[in-house]
Amino acid sequence: MKLLDPHHPFFDRAPARWLTALLPLIWAGVEFWMGQPLWGGVFLAAGLYAGYMLFVVRPRGDR
Repeated sequence: MKLLDPHHPFFDRAPARWLTALLPLIWAGVEFWMGQPLWGGVFLAAGLYAGYMLFVVRPRGDR
């Protein structure tokens, strides 16, 4: 089982892909702003991983 399966039907719609990648990045910014670098780094890594899986690994026209 993968941590994030980019070919799951949930990610067929673009808003689901964008939100899955952007929300952890936004929350990382909140954590860094509040002075919590450990949690900021965790959420930054999660957002970058999601973005990589959903926009680089998953081909654009692939369902």
